Amino acid sequence: QVQLVESGGGLVQAGGSLRISCAASGRAYSTYAMGWFRQAPGKEREFVAAINWSGRSTQYVDSVKGRFTISRDNAKNTVYLQMNSLKPEDTAVYRCAAAQDWGNVFSLPKVLPAEYRYWGQGTQVTVSS
Repeated sequence: QVQLVESGGGLVQAGGSLRISCAASGRAYSTYAMGWFRQAPGKEREFVAAINWSGRSTQYVDSVKGRFTISRDNAKNTVYLQMNSLKPEDTAVYRCAAAQDWGNVFSLPKVLPAEYRYWGQGTQVTVSS
């Protein structure tokens, strides 16, 4: 069992930066692939970024490439999403997710919600124009 708790959300002006975190409890965190998803009001859940268990492989949705960076610290059981050059359209509830990853150090990150077993409650990110 893995429990995920997000933090670091808030209100930021367009062009600003924010770093959100997801702390995991439970055993063998370092064997889990992690992902960030977001959902804005009236819209479907959207994949944002993912990282494999080793941290050597990452993937992003096109709309955040070059602006967002996902990283992990396995010693702290935490995954981060650094968000720069934020836009109003980035406003959403951001949720992290975890899934067992038995691949090699370059295993592909998981991008589909159905691939993830554990989910956090989410943190609100609001970008004002």
